[in-house]
Amino acid sequence: MRIMILEDDPLIAELLEQIVLSLRPNAEVTCLDSVAAALADWQQRPADLLIADWNLPDGQGTRVLEQVRRQSREVPLVMISGRADRASVMAVRALGINAFISKPFQAARVAASLEQLLPAGDPQRPAEPSEAEGDLLSHLASLAASALDLPLNRNIRDRLLQSFKGEQLGLRELAADWQTDPALSARLLAVANSSAYNGGGRPCLSLLEALQRLGGATSLNLAMALALRQSSSLENALLRRLADVHLDAAEHLAERSVALARQCNLDPAPLHCAALLHRMGELCVLYQAQAWENSGHSLSEAQLMQALGRFSSPFAIAIKARWQLPLPLRELIGACYGLPNNSVKKAAVIMHLAASELAAAPDHANLPRLRRLAGLA
Repeated sequence: MRIMILEDDPLIAELLEQIVLSLRPNAEVTCLDSVAAALADWQQRPADLLIADWNLPDGQGTRVLEQVRRQSREVPLVMISGRADRASVMAVRALGINAFISKPFQAARVAASLEQLLPAGDPQRPAEPSEAEGDLLSHLASLAASALDLPLNRNIRDRLLQSFKGEQLGLRELAADWQTDPALSARLLAVANSSAYNGGGRPCLSLLEALQRLGGATSLNLAMALALRQSSSLENALLRRLADVHLDAAEHLAERSVALARQCNLDPAPLHCAALLHRMGELCVLYQAQAWENSGHSLSEAQLMQALGRFSSPFAIAIKARWQLPLPLRELIGACYGLPNNSVKKAAVIMHLAASELAAAPDHANLPRLRRLAGLA
């Protein structure tokens, strides 16, 4: 089964892809962002269902729908548009549109429409490991930065999937529910600081700021796309246990850094966010290990410990670069591990002080100096 998605907004395209795969796990999904690319792709290999945005950089998606209808009246067509007026809906009726979805949309309603239109899928077959992929360490070494991601907290993922029914939550409720989840914080911060949402140039440094900039509907759609991914939740007990260790460390550091920031009359939100993200490399390794197991491979604790030691740091660097996290936040994350010799930024000093206090073997001789630099002596 092949599904074509014609959408130039990568966030919406990703969500639509994950909705399709949640309904038909074996589907082949092709995402395209222009009319020209879609027409060329269709001529080479028609799809079993087409989802198209109305407005695209090089024209209207209706051009592709018209081409499809000239060849077939059977292929289901779904139109997505910010135009919700009756005239727009009537304008595409002649094309035999099977569903018209207006933006902003609720993921649950899209899923309900697609469930009725998607061809019946083949039963999901267990994955067969490929000998060419080698072992876990070789696989991790071969990954492109675009493949890197973080696992969702299991409880938050379950609540997101339950809210697939379209429950509406306010920004404060979302922030309270999501503030301990590194994956959601990192993804929302990345999007909020992208050129599409950061026209003023002022960086977002906390989850609440990101939620306010993106709005509830966009934030929920981004979170839902993460929740629908197969590897977003760690099913393996060993992976969950290791993730809990890193999440607990992040939460303890967040609590301590916030307490110190308040003593110094600094905004604690950026420090909280940096603490939450300072184990993103380790969590990324665990995410990829779950994906590796899902593809039919076996895992051992020895392999995982090797992978964590070798790939946590480079994966964290790659994620920060790929998601273009703002420099002030990167500096705070770096301060969890060390301070540049010339650093005089109080927030970074406080971040390093908090991490030093919680270290397995605190450098007690250095703590008084850090407290003086932070203005706490």
